[in-house]
Amino acid sequence: MGDIAREEPIAPGSTPGPGLRMLPVGSLTPHPNQPRRRFDEAALEELANSIGSRGLIQPIVVRPHGKGFQIVAGERRWRAAQRARLHEVPVIIRDFDDAETLEVALVENIQRQDLNAIEEAEAYARLISDFGHTQDALARIVNKSRSHVANLMRLLDLPASVQSRVVEGAITMGHARALIGAANVEALAGEIVSKGLSVRETERLARTAKPATGRTVHKGADGQDHDVAALESQLADLLGLGVRVTFGAKGGSVTLTYSTLDQLDMICQRLSGEPL
Repeated sequence: MGDIAREEPIAPGSTPGPGLRMLPVGSLTPHPNQPRRRFDEAALEELANSIGSRGLIQPIVVRPHGKGFQIVAGERRWRAAQRARLHEVPVIIRDFDDAETLEVALVENIQRQDLNAIEEAEAYARLISDFGHTQDALARIVNKSRSHVANLMRLLDLPASVQSRVVEGAITMGHARALIGAANVEALAGEIVSKGLSVRETERLARTAKPATGRTVHKGADGQDHDVAALESQLADLLGLGVRVTFGAKGGSVTLTYSTLDQLDMICQRLSGEPL
């Protein structure tokens, strides 16, 4: 699924190009399951000023809904257009069903980097659970690495209060990643905020804390633990080999898959500590 609209400046009062229509701002309504929950006021005001002087850079994608139209992609642009006091906005009308509408909204927000880390992680989780995408497929769709997708989804293991701090911008994704698997995560998150700790300081603090006695296991549509998938992806990127990690109550195994003798030599050299 690629970009759903080309970026072409459309000035206020101009005639839209082929495939575009001008609709009254009031005829559009936001989607109730919009993946983006928080709109930065300063950024929204800046976009409104830009739209007021230059028009919309990209049309809003909508679908027929009731007596008007429902926004599929572009709610932020619609909100900014209202602030800019535009009477009409350029739109592309698509006949998406409910499932297609949600899928396009999720992917478009990820591609445009409109989501914070938690919202992006939730979007990946929903695309996997509701639409059967794998992490590999998602990585290709949104043009990101599989390790990026897997690592973000691990943030959903954190308590809701800590996730809220990420959404609010009180702590960064780097801080949140350092807290995964640590004990007293909520207390550590509070310490990060109160002391203004850096990510490096947070990593050291999390290492000294007693590890959590248990963890929530999040699985994708293929039944694979997200944490294990992230570890496999990181090892595969590091070694350039196929990696399979299994674990159980009494231990587990790491399997490396090679296809050439040179790769086998590399594995032996790394394990023995000899120079490559």
